[in-house]
Amino acid sequence: MNNNFGKLKDLVMSLEGDFEKFYEKGNAAAGTRVRKGMQDLKNMAQDIRKEVQDQKNSKPESAK
Repeated sequence: MNNNFGKLKDLVMSLEGDFEKFYEKGNAAAGTRVRKGMQDLKNMAQDIRKEVQDQKNSKPESAK
């Protein structure tokens, strides 16, 4: 399994506390951290998508 998947899971799990603080306690600073984390998640997802596409396109035609 790719290391990027592990990083993706770690990022999502690291946001759990801030989600709770924001949605349950109304902590605005936690909301800012959630927004930053979600932007990081978006960027990481885009990088993984590109990696998958590049790897898929580099395979010989018979392996597709």
